[in-house]
This record gives sequence, C-alpha cells and structure tokens, in this order.
Amino acid sequence: MHEPRDTVDSALAEALAASGSAYDPAEAMELVRGVLAAPEGLEPDSWFVLVAPKPDAKLCRALAKLRQELAATPAVPLPLARLKALRDELKRRGLDGFLVPHADEHQGEYLPPRAERLAWLTGFTGSAGAAAVMATRAALFVDGRYTLQARTQVDPTLYEQCHLVERPLAHWLRETLKPGERIGYDPWLHTASEIERLHDAATKAGAALVACDTNPLDAVWASQPPPPLSPVVPHPIAYSGKESAAKRTEIAALLAKDNADALVITQPDNIAWLLNIRGGDVPHTPLALAFALLKRDATVELFIDKRKLAPGLDTHLGNAVSVNAPGALLLALDALNAACVQLDANVAASAIVERLNKAGAKLLRAEDPITAAKACKNPVELAGTRVAHRRDGAALSRFLAWIAAEAPKGGLTEIAASDRLAEFRRATGALKDLSFDTISGAGPNGAVVHYRATKASNRRIEKGQLYLVDSGAQYADGTTDVTRTVAIGTPTAEMRDRFTRVLKGHIALALARFPVGTNGGQLDALARQFLWQVGLDYDHGTGHGVGSYLGVHEGPQRIAKRGSTVAFKPGMIVSNEPGYYKTDAYGIRLENLVVVTEATAPAGAERPLLGFETLTLAPIDRALVEMSLMSTEEIAWLDAYHARVLAEIGPQLDGAPLAWLMDVTRPL
Repeated sequence: MHEPRDTVDSALAEALAASGSAYDPAEAMELVRGVLAAPEGLEPDSWFVLVAPKPDAKLCRALAKLRQELAATPAVPLPLARLKALRDELKRRGLDGFLVPHADEHQGEYLPPRAERLAWLTGFTGSAGAAAVMATRAALFVDGRYTLQARTQVDPTLYEQCHLVERPLAHWLRETLKPGERIGYDPWLHTASEIERLHDAATKAGAALVACDTNPLDAVWASQPPPPLSPVVPHPIAYSGKESAAKRTEIAALLAKDNADALVITQPDNIAWLLNIRGGDVPHTPLALAFALLKRDATVELFIDKRKLAPGLDTHLGNAVSVNAPGALLLALDALNAACVQLDANVAASAIVERLNKAGAKLLRAEDPITAAKACKNPVELAGTRVAHRRDGAALSRFLAWIAAEAPKGGLTEIAASDRLAEFRRATGALKDLSFDTISGAGPNGAVVHYRATKASNRRIEKGQLYLVDSGAQYADGTTDVTRTVAIGTPTAEMRDRFTRVLKGHIALALARFPVGTNGGQLDALARQFLWQVGLDYDHGTGHGVGSYLGVHEGPQRIAKRGSTVAFKPGMIVSNEPGYYKTDAYGIRLENLVVVTEATAPAGAERPLLGFETLTLAPIDRALVEMSLMSTEEIAWLDAYHARVLAEIGPQLDGAPLAWLMDVTRPL
C-alpha cells in the first residue's frame, strides 16, 4: 500500500486537532489501515467515532480521503510465484514443508483478510480446507461441498486435490513424509486436538512436526493486511433477552461445579454472547475478534484492541470486565500457573495450550459451556427471530415474484439476481448485513454446492434451467438462511422427480417427532431416504445450527451423517436443507430454518418428545412437485405451510407481488 500524500497528512492533522481527538496523524493512519482490513458493511462511515466520539464534517472528510488514499493496493504475484516464495522461505528456515489451514487464531468460519492465507497461496476461496506444501509437491484438502469449486480455482499442476474426509491431512502426511523431514506449522492456526493428531501422523512416518515462532507464509506475503478494526457496540437487552451479568454468573457457576478457576474463551461468538456485544471484524458475522478469561467469581478479562471500542462501551461492560491489550493474553495465561483452567482443545489454538502447560496450569479439557448455553435461544431471542423471518420472508417473496416475471425474458444474470435480492433486503430498513455471500446458481452452476458467481462464471438465467438461490440476512433481532430452487420455464420430468424427493426428505424432517436425547446424526437419514431409494445422495450435511444475530453456522447441534452427538434441546435453531446435485446440469436444495420445540406426546407415550417449528416463510415452487410421488400427509404439510406463508407474508405485500404470492401458495 502506498503512503498518502503530504496534503492529506496536513489536512488530517488540522482536523484531528480541531476535533479534540486523542490520535495524532500517524496513529490515525494505522487505525485506518485496520479499518480497511475489516468488512465495509452497510454503514461504511460508522468507524469515524473510533477517532473522535463526535467527529465534525471536516474530520469526516479528512478520514474518508485518507481511507481512499490507503485503499490502493499493488499487484500481487501469481500462485506459482507465491508457492516458490514460500518454499524458498521454508528452505531458509530449515523446514521441509509447511501446513496452511483455512483458519485464524479463533478458528472462525469467516476470516479477516489478514488470515486468508490459504486463498492467497492457492486461489481457493472456500470456507473450509487446508494445504500442505513440501519442497517438490503440494496438496489441497477440501470436502465434498468444494470439490468442484477447487477444480476451477486451483492449478492442478501445483496442488493435488484431496478429499478432506476420505483422505484427510493426517493420512496424507503419514503416506508422504519421509524419515527425518521437518514440517512446520503455526501453533496459533491449529487447535490443540488437531496438532496432536498431526504429530502422531508425522511420528509414524519418522518425521517431525515443528511449531514455528512466526508464520513463514506471512514473511513472504508482502501486502498482508493488518488486523481488522471495526466498532464494537452493545447488543441491547431488547434483543439479547438476558443481561451479561446474569450470563457471566450462570457460566461461572458451571466452572465452580467442575472445580475450575477460569475459562479460556477463544471463540469471538461466545464472547459476543457472554458480554452482549457485537462488532464487524469479519465478513457477514457481527463479531469482534478477541480473547477472554472468565473467572470463577464471574469477572472477565477481555483481550481486544481498545481502538475498536465505540464510545460508551466501557459503561456497558461495567466494572466486572477489564479491557486489556491483545498482547497481554500470554502474560495472563502465565499467571494461571497454579489454577485449574478449562478450555476446549477442539477450538483453542495449540499455542494457548502450550503456554498453559508451560506455566504449570492444570488443564480441564471440556467444551466451552458458553457454546451450549448460546445454542438454546431464550424467549426474547426466539420472538426476535420469528419477526426477522417474517420480515425476511417478505423480502424473499418480492424477489421470487420478480424472478418469476423477469427470468423468462432471458436477460437476467446470476449476479444481477443476487444484487436485486440484496436490494429487497436493504429496503426493509433493518438489514445489518447478508449472513453469507449469496449463492445464485443457474443451470450447471447450481450443482456447485457453495458456488459464488464471478464475472467469469456469471451465467444467464434462461428457460429450461433450474435456478438455485441460497441466501440469508443479519438483522439485530435474528439471523436468516433460506434456499429455494425454482424452475425457469417448464422443468423436465427428471428435475421434478429429483426435486420432489428432496422435498419429501425436507417434509419428513420437518414433521419428525423424536425422544429427548436424540441427536442430529440419528435424524439425518430421514432427509436422505427418498434419494437413497433410487441410488442418489448429496455430499453435505442436512442441517447446521444458527445464531441469534451471530453466526449463520453455529454449533454444537447439527444434522449430518457424521452429526455431532449433542442432543437437541428446546430453543436450538437448525437448518433443514437436503439437496441433490447433477454435475454440469443443475442443482436442487430446499432450506428452511427450524427451532426445536417440545412436542405434544400421543396417548400412551412413555417418553417426552421434541419436534421442530419451521421459522422460514417463503413459497416452495409447486411447478417442481411431482404429485404422483407425494403422500397425502406430505401434500397436507405443503398446503398448510403455504397457507401460513400467505397469512404471515401476504399482509406485507401488495400489487403484483401479492397477486403472485396468492397464486403460488394455492393448495395442491
């Protein structure tokens, strides 16, 4: 990045002085670099308050100009040059290889630009994966969601592609490493549990896994962005439903029960829930990147860049929360040398575990109790998410009505469609952000499970195709995620057959009643059974947990073949999204969010039952339903669902969208 001109510096200095800001021009410039490393969001100037609590127009103009100056970035080298540069650095350090995960220090799904090391090195932009780089060979590891995407983004002459599940990194290392080789890793980017598995694989090959003091990839990434800076703000009790003090007391009591003195919190979404704060450091999820220690007395040490704290946040946090610089974390861990410290080794960075072990702390390895508490939404959060889904359903229905009118004309593209959907959501006046990059796939692009349209791949949506749109929104009162597949023109018999089998699986899960203690792995087959009957399947999970104005993917609950053993509990939100994908032809997915509820047990029931309440409200394409495959119960479910959609979404529409909705929700 080039430096701004001197005239910008002088104008900025004058504006800073006039506003009473505590920053000098050099400090302000570093802050702006951090702002540039965070997502812009829908309010791109909200960060001005970090420089001065009440910035005047002159300061705002100077800051905007500085941001524009710093935004220019130099050209970056090609993947081959990057790979060579990394190999040269490894040779200089006496390493035979290096591991590059898609991860940051917090093991988040969405990473700040600084942490997108895997994408920078290989070109792969999916949300899960890893690479292993050796002197003469390299491999990229992705799961079934990203197999097709990786083939289009990554040069196969540079990286062999491995399935993350069928041939995981540990297996590859055991097969590939030679005796005496040393392969490096960044202990901040791997969990403690992962490193234990990888150490075992390397040892069996006669090789050694070596923790690097500094990341060698960072050493060759000349234009690597700095850590992100975005305002951290309170999340009001009107949305959270419970004060932070009550949450801290609740979790501290669990620590005391387990005789733990402190809990290391490494996941920003757990910190956000515990302290009732939200930020904007990563794309599409309102998180502030930070670490925290919760003590048995319910006090918290928060480790965060203080420049991110919006005016008044100290009052919101209160005296029981101390704010410390990020660099103070390691010293705080050292101070726990005589304590019993609880942490989740499946999400905590290996570096943290190593530091605590070195300090002599007694480690209690267990899942962060905040994760389970956060998963069960309280009544205020559930009321908010229902409002959010009604609002979002109206925006999506307007979009689907628009698609029905415009797509058959043949001039609409995938990107134009997703942009229009975002406009409908922005028009609600409540949108904070999309909850992920919209998947807008026409024809064969719909078969790429986590497809993202680019200028190069952007297809026209034409008659005879299926159009798949998977999208969601972040509102202060709830997070949404919904997928619809619609026929443009007349679908083929095969399309109708496949769609109906997916729909039948979706309905089977929606209608499920199950005993208390049931987990997602036990329910997954309900959604796949009708595809399995004809030898078909899909390579992704059937359901993931969803947060309350937090992550669109949230644990611990999920529905998958290899689902977690965590039992469903009332208040948990999870997606119901079976699918089918025919490579180079079309994709089908149908997704609603549901919440776990207590179910009415029939007469004679010996065990309490749970079920699902569907939250998502948007019509399902009746033109794709093959009636001969539908049972009476399934038809009744779809008719009842459409009646509910019309009743709750219809009053929010008028004119052509309302007429369209009334037509597409008619009983089968």
